[in-house]
Amino acid sequence: MLRLAQAAVLCLAYGLAVFAQDNPVQPPGSVQPAVQKPKDDDSSVAPPEDKRVFGVIPNNRTTENSIPFKRITPAHKLKIAALDSFDWPTYITGGLFAGLYQLENSNPSFGQGTAGYFRRFGTSSADQVIGNMMTEGFVPALGHQDPRYFRLGNGEGTKRRRLWYALESIVVAKMDSGKKTFNFSEWGGNAIGVAISNAYYPDTRNASANAQKLLIACGTDAFSNVLKEFWPDVKQWLHKHKNEPASAAAAVGTAAH
Repeated sequence: MLRLAQAAVLCLAYGLAVFAQDNPVQPPGSVQPAVQKPKDDDSSVAPPEDKRVFGVIPNNRTTENSIPFKRITPAHKLKIAALDSFDWPTYITGGLFAGLYQLENSNPSFGQGTAGYFRRFGTSSADQVIGNMMTEGFVPALGHQDPRYFRLGNGEGTKRRRLWYALESIVVAKMDSGKKTFNFSEWGGNAIGVAISNAYYPDTRNASANAQKLLIACGTDAFSNVLKEFWPDVKQWLHKHKNEPASAAAAVGTAAH
């Protein structure tokens, strides 16, 4: 369970870092811009602040919780899944997991050296693609569940509540009707992915290894939700601190005159 523990520690550390910020995004008395009601199914997916968290992690399935809910079509669910599955960061993630598996010598039949690494890279990348397509595309489309992450944002609760909400989202999801229920797309989709992976992981075809792979997949998605929830806050905080030296220099120059 080492990799699951690492994911949990990363998630906790990130949450504590977010709590340490005391920089509200919306100053008191400011007016929120009006949100236009979507006109059709697919227009209910508001474009996120940017398409990549930290400039890397795909952010295609994030929308704002403040926007009136409307279902999206099965075709749109598959489009979201494809955008997340075949984007270049997927292969970076696969490469990182391959390096970790190489160090642990998981699936020893793959061997070591360059050949062993590329075998692990191929299978790890397949894990990412299959997992995304199942959890965000096929299972939600067939089960009439919404695969999107509905970001709360700074105006909808404390940082603690938002962190809990992000983690909870791998267990609770909305149906196409808007009703909340168990997130079977997340757990069922990843379970299908794990089952398929037995075809190319000859050394881990047992219940214990499959359970571990399922928990790692869902834990990784939970951490991804936390990043998606707080990335706009972090981005604004970084932007503010980047501009502070320039503002201070301008103030000094004005005072000198």
